[in-house]
Amino acid sequence: MNGKQTGEVVPQGDKVDTPVEAPDKSLNIVDEARAIRDEIRQAKEELKAENDRKEKIQSEELLAGTTGGKVEVEKKEETPKDYAAKILTGAANDKPTED
Repeated sequence: MNGKQTGEVVPQGDKVDTPVEAPDKSLNIVDEARAIRDEIRQAKEELKAENDRKEKIQSEELLAGTTGGKVEVEKKEETPKDYAAKILTGAANDKPTED
């Protein structure tokens, strides 16, 4: 043989120069690549829309002051007057109240 593949079984000594015809895959590959490209574009647009939506929600939360941070209530410091009143009323032995 002269380097080309053939589809026929040839006994030794005989030459057959008919190449094996491969199916036309070039068009299938191009069509497949275009379909993948379209899927990627669609996914990219959906992702951009989702990111825009999330960005809008986060900015609204930030402006509204509800960004999810834990807010702790400041405990009121007891003044000497409050302490004296508590002692006189007998509330000093009670567990402290958390306002």
